[in-house]
Amino acid sequence: MYDFDELAAFADVMATGSLTRSAQKLGLAKSTLSRRISQLEARLNQPLLRRQANRLIPTEAGLLFHTYCTELLAMANHSQEALAELREEISGLVTLEAHGALARSWMSETVNAFLNRYPKVELALHTRETPPSKMHSNSVHVWLGHTHECGLNQERLGHLTRGLYASPRYLAAACALTHPDELEHHAWVDLLDSSPNGLLLDHPEQGEYLFTPPRSRLRVDLTALHIDAIASGQGIGLLPHWLVEKREQHHPGDLINCLPGWEPAPLPITLLYAYGYQSRRTNALLEFLRECAPKQWRIPVSAT
Repeated sequence: MYDFDELAAFADVMATGSLTRSAQKLGLAKSTLSRRISQLEARLNQPLLRRQANRLIPTEAGLLFHTYCTELLAMANHSQEALAELREEISGLVTLEAHGALARSWMSETVNAFLNRYPKVELALHTRETPPSKMHSNSVHVWLGHTHECGLNQERLGHLTRGLYASPRYLAAACALTHPDELEHHAWVDLLDSSPNGLLLDHPEQGEYLFTPPRSRLRVDLTALHIDAIASGQGIGLLPHWLVEKREQHHPGDLINCLPGWEPAPLPITLLYAYGYQSRRTNALLEFLRECAPKQWRIPVSAT
């Protein structure tokens, strides 16, 4: 078994190259520091340092052991942090990033409930419409849409089914719409060029139809603006049913599913977070988000 005081002494001397500077930094007598390194060398039966001019440099064994020494000290530090968390209340700062489509429809109430449950936690909430490529510790992201391999743990929370929506005012002034092949004669409202390669629509009785959206006169990069544009009569667009239902609670009659039954593949909702050890506050947030995921999201999807 290693003595961690000896490991810390060796690691610091490796960094400074000097017994004197390391002794001052660690608040130890130079003789104490020297004895700890000698004891470590005796334990390993290998010389780890040698003197060259006015500096201590590692031997070949010292270079090899330094890697393991650093890992051992890091593991010891992590274990102390983990044990300390068990003695303390869940507290500290955690960051939550949410897709803009979920910000007001779900995230606002969820965040308030989380802060009420954990009064000593601080939460930084950010919204975004592009998926993250990396995340720091104590950080969680809730993404709506397909993800790619980004070095993060990806945990499926559910799905949002979608349909084609327009405002009653737009539909009253436009030509009749009974099949997706008539969409080319209608105005299209696009979100972030979400269907550049066409939109495959599926109907339980009439089969599939590949729709190539016409050029959109209005292209937006925020889900909230997308919904507002469709509701204001700018044209037809693709929206998640769940988001429309949430909007209808406050603005009834603003949006109509203009081609019922014709739907593309559902959009997955995914929790993204770093691999490895998670702090108690991050684990608390992850568990809370799983707990608060609406039942409507958990519709089984055979295609996934």
